[in-house]
Amino acid sequence: MPEAVEEPVTAPPPPPEDHAGEPLPDESPAPPADEATDDGYSPFAAEPPFRPRRNRLRIWTAAAAAFAVLALGTIAAVSYWGLPDWVPVSRPTFAVEQPDLVLEFPADQQDRRTLPNGTEFFGASGTITNVGRETRSVPSILIVMRDARDRIVYSWEVAPPQPRLAPGESMTINEAVTDVPKSAKFAEIGWKPGR
Repeated sequence: MPEAVEEPVTAPPPPPEDHAGEPLPDESPAPPADEATDDGYSPFAAEPPFRPRRNRLRIWTAAAAAFAVLALGTIAAVSYWGLPDWVPVSRPTFAVEQPDLVLEFPADQQDRRTLPNGTEFFGASGTITNVGRETRSVPSILIVMRDARDRIVYSWEVAPPQPRLAPGESMTINEAVTDVPKSAKFAEIGWKPGR
């Protein structure tokens, strides 16, 4: 019978020496978990060790979208209501010519005089004629008084006596005002610009 071979028995390694909380010679003590280091940083703080990266493309896209909405809103407001009076741009005094409507206010039918009580009087007479083949809406008329330097010193709106003109039809306009400034030298008459 074969002879049993005894295997050598190895002893378990000895337990490490207890230094009773003393640091090993090449290690420094770690700060307690609830205390921060001198610069205020604690590796055990509850905040993450990094900040998430910002998506710059998303930020620029949001900024471009906000700008586009603001620009479109401004364009729509200016188209509907017109520019505010404080904007330093020149605006036309009168609206563009109306299709098929002829506005005639001859200079010899305009009456400018001083009344006996010293009040300045201005009377305007003229006609509006529809020369087209369709019925047209008649916009308001604007009468503008200018001084010798061509500055507007007085203006007023004249509503037409009827809102529409049939083809070939005419209407007469007779308007007078008595509170015209003395500096007013001449009058211009045209279509009132829409707002």
